[in-house]
Amino acid sequence: MTPDFLVVGAGVAGLRAAIELAEAGTVMVVAKDRLQESSSEYAQGGIAAALNDDDEVELHEQDTLDAGDGLCDPAAVRVLVEEGTHAIQELIEWGAAFDREGGRLMFGREGAHSRSRILHARGDSTGQEIARALLEQARTYANIEFRSFSAVTDLLLADGEAAGAVAYDERSRGEAHIRARAVLLATGGLGRVYLDTTNPDVATGDGVATAYRAGAEISDIEFVQFHPTALHVEGAPRFLLSEALRGEGAYLRNAAGERFVQRHHPMAELAPRDVVSRAIMSELRGVVAPHVFLDLRHLDADRVHGHFPRISETCGRFGVDIARDLIPVLPAAHYAMGGVRTDLNGRTSLPRLFAAGEVACTGVHGANRLASNSLLEGVVFGRRAGRAMREAAERGGGAASAPGEACFPSIREETLRRLAWDHAGLLRSAESLRTAIAALEAARMQKIDQPGRHQYELRNMHEVALLISRCALAREESRGGHYRTDFPQKRPEFQKHSRIRSGGAVEFVD
Repeated sequence: MTPDFLVVGAGVAGLRAAIELAEAGTVMVVAKDRLQESSSEYAQGGIAAALNDDDEVELHEQDTLDAGDGLCDPAAVRVLVEEGTHAIQELIEWGAAFDREGGRLMFGREGAHSRSRILHARGDSTGQEIARALLEQARTYANIEFRSFSAVTDLLLADGEAAGAVAYDERSRGEAHIRARAVLLATGGLGRVYLDTTNPDVATGDGVATAYRAGAEISDIEFVQFHPTALHVEGAPRFLLSEALRGEGAYLRNAAGERFVQRHHPMAELAPRDVVSRAIMSELRGVVAPHVFLDLRHLDADRVHGHFPRISETCGRFGVDIARDLIPVLPAAHYAMGGVRTDLNGRTSLPRLFAAGEVACTGVHGANRLASNSLLEGVVFGRRAGRAMREAAERGGGAASAPGEACFPSIREETLRRLAWDHAGLLRSAESLRTAIAALEAARMQKIDQPGRHQYELRNMHEVALLISRCALAREESRGGHYRTDFPQKRPEFQKHSRIRSGGAVEFVD
């Protein structure tokens, strides 16, 4: 298989790039699962843009910089907020149906935003609606081909440049080598590394691990955002309860029924996510209680159910009426601010390899992502990456070399995920991180005669858990989504980006 362009991932970033590439050559979009199974599909909170009458691009820019806690790339943030307004208009032209009232777009408010600028679709199905519109648009191009493989396992290299990828197909239990003149990683997140996560099962950090093994630089991977409000019911998945619920006026209460977040931040429930998550964990310290509660009982019940139908229906399946009951919640791993380092056009440090969306580290999010900037980043930087890939395709590559035989860790998945949660999760220390690193490095690497999707995913999760732990140990401070109990303050000497590549040590650069 030899398309001109290979796009790995069928979420909003991958689809937007494919549309941009369609007029320049043949495009193959490779999905890990069915086309509709991506992190984009689960994005409830919305998409942010300064389109409201009382809003300005500069305000959105400043809110993003503030949330990023000193580590945002100002140029990347400026690109996001300026091009974001056009990206939204484009989505509307392509049929994305955002919620309206009286014909006018409805704008919601979420944590750390100074204005109401969040667009939603069907209340809590925004990512799903954007992905649907982009997929329909992409399907209008005859030269975009969609393929479903179980996993892309490695990159093909030619003369030190990306030249395609190796895909494993679980149905045939075989590998396919896909040659391409440029490759985009749009593989989404890595939340499955953690025991509790809002991410889908496919979010096993494949893009980060694959790029790292090929020699690309990984940046700021220690910054993992834990969403403060995931449903915490025995037997239920850690389903995300959107920040938009708190934007509508929901309270957080402890086991005694008291509101408590205002003791930690003046914005109370609308404080940045890392602050709210740590406030919850602080509230539970020394208390015999498994969770705190989200309270919407003071809000209009019909409005609550009408605005959040997906959340209402899911919680209802587990016996919780979101308008009349206290909703048990606990933080869960949600989003990776770091990833494969890119420039403003999606270029990585490995020639002809590009990255966009959550797998990429553009510098937009810094140490802590502002709510509802992720879908916007996907469409804005997916488009930019698609444009830049056209230039890379003008140069041919040499003979592609296949990677060596894969080795797989001997650790069990549940053990790995619990290890990451307990020792490299929301609260970290040198002791806990060294424990994680020692246990992960002790996992014996072995060859397997007929590896399946699970083994390939576990290999990637193991790689990513080690990267997070090593970079978190090197960052001796607390900043944004990274919190060290032994270094609880920000330190000026660490107002830098971590970088690591295969075989190297962690470095910090401006």
